[in-house]
Amino acid sequence: MSKSYSYQVVDVFSQNALEGNPLAVFLDAADLDAATMQKIALELNLAETSFVVPSRRAECVARLRIFTPRKEMEFAGHPTIGTAFLLSKGQDFCVEENVGVVPIFVDGSMIWLRTPPIKDGPTLDRATAAALLSLTPSDLLNYTPQVLSAGNPTLYIPVKDPATVDRADFDTGTWKTAQKIYPDPLCVFTFAPTATGAYSRMFAPDLGVVEDPATGSSTGPLALYMKRNSLVRGNFVSEQGTKMGRRSLLHIRFEGEHIDVGGHVTPIIKAELTL
Repeated sequence: MSKSYSYQVVDVFSQNALEGNPLAVFLDAADLDAATMQKIALELNLAETSFVVPSRRAECVARLRIFTPRKEMEFAGHPTIGTAFLLSKGQDFCVEENVGVVPIFVDGSMIWLRTPPIKDGPTLDRATAAALLSLTPSDLLNYTPQVLSAGNPTLYIPVKDPATVDRADFDTGTWKTAQKIYPDPLCVFTFAPTATGAYSRMFAPDLGVVEDPATGSSTGPLALYMKRNSLVRGNFVSEQGTKMGRRSLLHIRFEGEHIDVGGHVTPIIKAELTL
């Protein structure tokens, strides 16, 4: 016997419809198993799909299970922000993800998440990093590319200016060499410092995402990387997705030892899926 599941699509990190990063959210997914969730994520074929189920933690209003077309995520930023927008009742709260408890802060029309603890990973030589983006070492800033992770391991490659970010062309041949530095699937995040913060792009072929318009889970560690290397001094904005026609604005604020990532959410679709 068939059953229908309501879901919504929201554009995250944008105040404009058809910009930002689209996300499908199933607000009542308690009776869906992981295999079915994965099939639905592949069917919808967005960067990620979020499924809301009861939390196993008393301090959390819900548990979020987040899937790319290929795999379940430990933590993901734009699904957290987009789902929190739909769950919000105007007050701060917490959600549970596979990485643990994620605090959510509601500030008017802005939704903020607190980045989970960030772990340092290995570095990559600048020549290989440049080749990975079809660039030359002279296109890169003089900082060592490095993997950082708040639950979504990401390789950071700083380049000289936004035009160079836009020239980047992910090289799958070099990737076979570069990905050996880390045992798990990696995202590749390239950026250039700007007057307002950073201009960014992100590639995640291991997750079934050719390019991501907005990557909140990678933006907290980006902030740490930039602060460590004196590329920013305080709160800033990362512009991502512009090259692919999905301009996204990810706001970053430093709260003591914590890093919060925030943005706006624009609802665009209400629909049903029948299984």
